[in-house]
Amino acid sequence: MDVLRKNWFSEINALWPGQCMSLEVKEVLYHEKSAFQDIMILQTMNHGKALILDGVIQLTEADEFSYQEMMAMLPVNSHPNPESVLIVGGGDGGIARELDKHPGVKRIVMCEIDEKVIEVSKTYLPKLAKGFESSKLELHIGDGFEFMKNHKNEFDIIITDSSDPVGPAMSLFEKEYFELMRYSLREGGVICSQGECMWLHLELIKDIQTFCRQIFPVVDYAYMPVPTYPSGQIGCILCSTNPKTNFRKPLRTFSDEEVEQMNLKCYNTEFHSACFALPQFAKKALQVSVVNGKNH
Repeated sequence: MDVLRKNWFSEINALWPGQCMSLEVKEVLYHEKSAFQDIMILQTMNHGKALILDGVIQLTEADEFSYQEMMAMLPVNSHPNPESVLIVGGGDGGIARELDKHPGVKRIVMCEIDEKVIEVSKTYLPKLAKGFESSKLELHIGDGFEFMKNHKNEFDIIITDSSDPVGPAMSLFEKEYFELMRYSLREGGVICSQGECMWLHLELIKDIQTFCRQIFPVVDYAYMPVPTYPSGQIGCILCSTNPKTNFRKPLRTFSDEEVEQMNLKCYNTEFHSACFALPQFAKKALQVSVVNGKNH
């Protein structure tokens, strides 16, 4: 993989044509291929350690908290009783770490297909892999599709922490997968799925929202800043089986004292609501997708 030149890693990928994020590298700490993907851990000059899968930045220690916190807290604070949570993917442990902080979450089930990602994260990314120490966690190594087929109506929340829609991960952005999540949810359940970047993948987001509205009565899109992700932003698709759900108004709010106690660096109650406010080009496009989805 020719992504390292003169001590710089460059994230070159057809999903963001004509641009790339580059990180100055102090040392390559780990680089091997698992049964599923190329895994690299870099010690960068300014962003701490970085996890790279198939040449794509999954996280850096400098800004990982934004993605982990928002992916965890947006869905659980939009559900009245989020006791049982399934994470599909999430092998670095970051989302499990954040869910463990939440007093309403009693059970965290993780289904990760690549055991090597977990192993490498425990060795090189202990601040994230702290999530694997949670007494609430049940870890399953295997395919998320097969796991959910065998767990009907079991979870209050399902969070999909996927890589970008290329190769095997493409199936996690298709209608069949969202139907399967619906199958595994309890009544009133909520899903939160990695939703790509509105600056780069707006058509994909529109397509996902269109078929999601055929499955769920409530569908929304939120976004969060992550400086080392393409265009500095990533989003999530949120869906609820409860037609009364309003993702923009959290059912559970955190005081400033609770935010400090939970060591939250990005998520707070105000930002929960704010991250649904889209720039006009995206708001207009996604409103169109609602019409195409025959909701109006």
